[in-house]
Amino acid sequence: MGTIALAVVFVGFPALAVYGANRYKALEWMSPVVLCYLLGIILGNLPGWTPDIELANTVTEVTVLLAIPLLLFSTDFPKWLRMAPKAVLSFGLATLAVMVVAAAATVILSSQDPETWKMAGMTVGVYTGGTPNMSAIGLALEVTDEKFILVNGADVLLSAVYLLFLMTVAQRVLLKFLPAFQRTGMAEGEFHASGMEADPMPALKTRPREVAGAIGLAVLMAGVTVGVVSIFDGSLPIAPVILSVTTLGIALSFVPRIRNLAGTYETGQYLLLIFAVAIGTLANIREMADAFSTVFVFVAIVLGGSILLHYALAAIFRIDTDTVLITSTAAVFGPAFVGPIAAVLKNREIVVSGLTTGVVGYAVGNYAGLAIAYLLQP
Repeated sequence: MGTIALAVVFVGFPALAVYGANRYKALEWMSPVVLCYLLGIILGNLPGWTPDIELANTVTEVTVLLAIPLLLFSTDFPKWLRMAPKAVLSFGLATLAVMVVAAAATVILSSQDPETWKMAGMTVGVYTGGTPNMSAIGLALEVTDEKFILVNGADVLLSAVYLLFLMTVAQRVLLKFLPAFQRTGMAEGEFHASGMEADPMPALKTRPREVAGAIGLAVLMAGVTVGVVSIFDGSLPIAPVILSVTTLGIALSFVPRIRNLAGTYETGQYLLLIFAVAIGTLANIREMADAFSTVFVFVAIVLGGSILLHYALAAIFRIDTDTVLITSTAAVFGPAFVGPIAAVLKNREIVVSGLTTGVVGYAVGNYAGLAIAYLLQP
């Protein structure tokens, strides 16, 4: 497969993955992200063929830098803070919980893997905002491609177990020690995550200039940030670039005209699907298999421990069951799962606060993940 053909696969396959997930239940369950990772891993391990490493590395770096601001542009931070103080508190407790547990897991397993501090940063990122944060933090910490795939693979497997819990008995279990949600009769939104899909095509068809303008703005931000950082440090460390792009994305979200641009979130999500295919091609299955056990244990400690600690802290602060569950969903899985879980809880009122919490997590996760990683760095 030539370089041009590989580039076409990087850009085109995510569209097929989104189409398949929208059309077939089995593919929807796997999610477009998992489909893209799987294709990348298959391509990267085909016998007798070596992928274009330079192209794949370039694609992973560029897509992350552009996706971060696009995901943040549409976030209304002031409205979120005013709208749901209990949700803000619960999300803050979830963030604190994962930072504490990730630090403990690093201390416990550091003798088995010298890069547990990097895994701590990635898991804090992924369990406060989702895969975009893990991608950005892994890039900033110069995590190997194999280690990134391992952490993500463990996350997919373990998160599936938690999702099953959320969709079955979670509400009944938590009601035993948390108060019930006090309904107001005012529905905040629909059960589905409206506007939170990874397919940017509807916006491209109806408002192409806005999508193009948002992408151009993201490119300009990334270019300026890289230029400024390179002036101060010729080696161009990626961590300050990631944090700078995050900060600029948050700042520009306060501009109504930018915040209301069509398709920014969906375009950012699509870029992350391209990232998933590209980084998958860099994974070596044999090396992954050798290191998976320690990584799996680490991620299991962080995910399980942080969820339990979040629940315990919520009990102390008397946060209601539905708010705890929807903010936990937003932190662990991101906005796309808020609608389905709200439907399981039969609570329309928590949808918007859950969706907004998930998007805010994209901003919080980069700061929290990099902070904990550098604090734990040997």
